[in-house]
Amino acid sequence: MIHTRNDMSRRNLLGGLFSGAALAALPSGVWAMTADAAKRLVDLIVADINKVIDAPTSESAKIAEFEKIFVRYADVPTIARYALGVDSRRASKAQLDAFTRAFQVYVSRKYGRRFREFIGGRIEVQKAREVKNFHEVKTIAHLRGESPFEVAFLVSDRSGEPKFFNIFIEGVNMLLTERDEIGAMLDRRRGDLDALIQDLRNIS
Repeated sequence: MIHTRNDMSRRNLLGGLFSGAALAALPSGVWAMTADAAKRLVDLIVADINKVIDAPTSESAKIAEFEKIFVRYADVPTIARYALGVDSRRASKAQLDAFTRAFQVYVSRKYGRRFREFIGGRIEVQKAREVKNFHEVKTIAHLRGESPFEVAFLVSDRSGEPKFFNIFIEGVNMLLTERDEIGAMLDRRRGDLDALIQDLRNIS
């Protein structure tokens, strides 16, 4: 499939705004969560992001608020482990905890600064449905100068409460991009996870 530069730009923007995060593997287990609960979660995410976009605050303040949104609504530990890939298996608990915190900061800084590009846009939550052992919530994104396009959140309560663990923008799994980037960063550091953690903390 050939993607235009414009297509990739809007995918990167929305992927960052909602998580910078997605998870290809499906969660296992039995959930009592309903489609309505999943839809309410996405309603809250959209409302909070719109507040940050519209607020007359500095870029640094918006980034800080975006990190709070990410932590509040995303299954961050699961997302971080997936981004780290197979290297998460060799990491100690201390390293994995440190990576999760550093990844959280990295995602917030990387995408939070792009809020200005979203000013004037809106996202409309459409519907939710059960898919296997999770729920999919579809939304329609409207950006200035762009045709509307679909953004789908995958939600489960595997963590103990409803959280999103994956996002697809026009069918594209967004965390796969982050997983590739994290993997490349680790390769450049010859597999030194501690060095990667430190560098993620320092990326501005």
